[in-house]
Amino acid sequence: MAMPAEQVQWTVEMLDALPDDGQRYELLDGELFVTPAPSDVHQLVVGALHARLRAYMRPSSVGRAFSSPSDVRRGDRRRNRVQPDVFVVRLVDGKRPAYPFDFSDLLLAVEVESPTNPEYDYQTKRELYLRNGIPEYWIANPVAHTFARWRGVVDPGELLAARLEWQPAGMPEPFVLSIPEFFEDALG
Repeated sequence: MAMPAEQVQWTVEMLDALPDDGQRYELLDGELFVTPAPSDVHQLVVGALHARLRAYMRPSSVGRAFSSPSDVRRGDRRRNRVQPDVFVVRLVDGKRPAYPFDFSDLLLAVEVESPTNPEYDYQTKRELYLRNGIPEYWIANPVAHTFARWRGVVDPGELLAARLEWQPAGMPEPFVLSIPEFFEDALG
């Protein structure tokens, strides 16, 4: 008679011991999530969005934009590590919080939709980020040239194809993204 396989509770230390094989490894409460290395399209969108958010946030003392690989953790920090594609970290007294960042440090998390596992971005990560206090979550879809946006756990979300605006507290002007122009610039 076959015995069920023992479920491994992964830790950050176990992830750090894995060889660098180009895949992305993330942990949620000890459960391992593996995604393939990002495509060129993915990286072009990440780079273009990071550059725009960096330019918007840099003159302020409100936050700083980051792109992954860069760790964000929550709760039991030994069993939780994610890497949003692009995110903005809140500054405290003009300084970045200690690294690795905590979910409570983030003002915004953004994922570029994974063609191999969109449910991970639209369900797992959306619920994770919003339930843990990240005020806003976006998913960029480089095929449809759209952004999905949620502003809190109970927000049903919205699909944006023309314009996206975001204004975190303390910023004098909103971040404005012309979505068609953004994708043309990123992918053209």
